[in-house]
This record gives sequence, structure tokens and C-alpha cells, in this order.
Amino acid sequence: MTAEEVPDDHPRHGSLVTRHRIEEGVEKGITSKQGLVAQGRGEALDYLLGEETVPAAERAERTAVARTLLADHAVVSVNGNVAALCPQEAVSLAEAVGADIEVNIFHRTRERLEAIAEHLREHGADEADVALRGLEADARIPDLSSERAKVDRDGIYSADVVVVPLEDGDRAEALDAMGKDEIVVDLNPLSRSAQTATVPVVDNVVRAFPRMTEYAETLASASDDELREIVDSFDADEALHDAERRIREGFGDGDTR
Repeated sequence: MTAEEVPDDHPRHGSLVTRHRIEEGVEKGITSKQGLVAQGRGEALDYLLGEETVPAAERAERTAVARTLLADHAVVSVNGNVAALCPQEAVSLAEAVGADIEVNIFHRTRERLEAIAEHLREHGADEADVALRGLEADARIPDLSSERAKVDRDGIYSADVVVVPLEDGDRAEALDAMGKDEIVVDLNPLSRSAQTATVPVVDNVVRAFPRMTEYAETLASASDDELREIVDSFDADEALHDAERRIREGFGDGDTR
């Protein structure tokens, strides 16, 4: 069975589709086997969130877009799981906010980098007004020993805002040390990535990216002052606290799954 063959009326349709996409990503050489474990961990947290975008995440997504629209140079970082789960959505978001896309992976091989880049091209990167980066690796993030330290000088290295979904905590901390604003999409509000983020989005990336693209369209005509007001009014600690409370306490009266 493929993701497309999952019955629409199956009660776990969304969950099964994402599982199949990750599985297919491994078969295509896009996603590492370790990505299967990461997907399972995220799915468990998403279940506790009710598999829906909570109000705190909606505010964070709108703020994330406002901050990205204010950027001098924004980059959307894409790893193997993101490429498998929502390649077209990643391209659409990057185009909507005027950002580059950079492929950046932990289990790094030239073959995987090129496979992910080609997968993104197949899902609209060639037609979109988006620079696709990540193959040059002519710069390094300081104080980071993993392969994720390798970045493009004209991409993540020089960006002032980086959208980093499904991020490694050590790279999030290293990017923060470089003075970059990070938009982190992570279902775990207690992760180092979410705790480090300028704007933590505690949501499933398959929901977050389309919603952020919608916000980009509605905020496209907003002035810089209006965008700054959105950013300045956002409280990252409050957003993380709200998400953690939802996970720990579950649903209130009248909430259903």
C-alpha cells in the first residue's frame, strides 16, 4: 500500500499517510532509517496534541511568517523527513515568504543530497522562484562537529532568519549562537530546538507549512510596522507553556478526537 492508497475514511488516515511517505522516502534514498524513529516520536506527541493545530501554534505560525517576511535573507532548511513528508509545501512556503531552500542532513552523503534536491525539483522547486541550495557546502557552522555543520555560504551561513523544521538541538543552539533568528517547527515543546527558537511552532510540519503559506498570502501587503507589531507581541515562553500544558493535561471539556 502507498500513501495514495490509504482509504479516505480510515480513522487513522492522516497518520497512515505520513508513515507511508516516510517509508517511501527511505526507499527513494531521501530519508535515513533513523528518520523512521524520529517520525514515530513526533507522531506520539501529535496524538497527545489531538492531531490538530492548537491556538498557540496558530499564533506562532502567523508570527513566524511575519518575522520571515521582515528578513533580509531567509532560508527554509529541509532534511530527509521534511522532503518525504511535505516537499511541495516546503517549496510553496519558501516562495510565499521569499526564502531560499537549503538541503541539510545529519546522515550526509552526496547521493542523499542530490536525491533530496531532485525530489524538491519534482515537487515544484524548478518552477518556483526559489533558490535551491545545499550542494556547495562551502561554509561551516562554528562549534558544531556533525555533518549538519556543512552549509552553503550564500544560504544558511549568511541568512538572518532560518526556518528549521524537525531540527537537531545542537544545530539549533549553534545557529542561535551565530545570532540567527530561528523558526523551529517541532512537536516537542521541551526539545532544545523549540527552547532555543525565536519562534517555536509546536505543530506537525504537514499542517504548519500550508497554514504558514496561507498567512504569508494574507500578510503579503502588510507594512513592516504591522509585521513588527505581530513579532513583538509574541511570547515564545507562553507558546511553549501552552503546548506543554496541552500535552500533559490533554483536552478540556468538549474536546474530542
